[in-house]
Amino acid sequence: MTIEPSQRVQAVPPSGIRRFFELAEEMDDIISLGVGEPDFSAPWAAREAAITSLELGKTSYTANRGRSDLRELIASDADSRYGLDYDPDDEVLVTTGASEGLDLALRAVVDPGDTVAVVQPSYVSYVPGVIFAGGDPLPVETTQATEFKLTTEALYDAGADEADVLVMCYPNNPTGATMTADELEPIAEFSREHDLVVLSDEIYSELSYEHDHTSIATFPGMRERTIVFNGFSRPTR
Repeated sequence: MTIEPSQRVQAVPPSGIRRFFELAEEMDDIISLGVGEPDFSAPWAAREAAITSLELGKTSYTANRGRSDLRELIASDADSRYGLDYDPDDEVLVTTGASEGLDLALRAVVDPGDTVAVVQPSYVSYVPGVIFAGGDPLPVETTQATEFKLTTEALYDAGADEADVLVMCYPNNPTGATMTADELEPIAEFSREHDLVVLSDEIYSELSYEHDHTSIATFPGMRERTIVFNGFSRPTR
C-alpha cells in the first residue's frame, strides 16, 4: 500500500523559494537571498541566554500560550513600539514562529468555503494555509506601478469587498514594500466597511527605515478585527 496525500495537500504546489534555497546551499560562491532572514547570526545575548537555559535544564513543556512572563514582556514591547495595547493573559499567544501563528489563526477564524483575500505577491505559506483551513484564496494583486502597496482599488478589483478575511504583510515579503499610516488608513476603512477580519503579518516591522512602522490594528475599529503577527527572528534597528 502506498499512502497518498490528501487532495487538499496535492492542490498546494511546492515552494519555489525553498527549492532555490536548497540549490544555493549546494554552492560555495552564492549569496542566498531566497528566504527572509538576515545574513548574520542572532545577537550573542540571545545565544548566551539559550545556552544558559539548556545548562540549567530548562527543557520541559511550558504553558500552551507561552510563559506568562514572556507574554507580559511581549505585550509591553508591542505597546511601547507600536501603541498596541494587549492583555498578556488573554490576547497574546507565543508560537514557534509567525508562520505557525498565521496557520493557527487561519484555522481558528476560517470556516469551510470562506473567501480569504491574500495580498500578492505574498509569502509562500499564506495561500497553502488558507487551503489547509478550508478557505478559498482570493489573490489581490499589487504592482510596481503602486510600489506594491495595497490600495482600495486593488481590493475592489479583486472582489475583496465580498471576502471574509484579509491577509496582508507590510513591510512585505517578498517585495520589500512598506506602507505609511496615511496609506494604511483607507485599507482600515475598507476593512471596517466590509466587515473583514484582518491577519496582519508585521514580522518585518523593524526593517522599516524610511518611516516608523504603523500597525493597521491601531486605527479606530481595527483592534477588535485584527490579529497581528510579529516575532524575534528579525533584527531591530
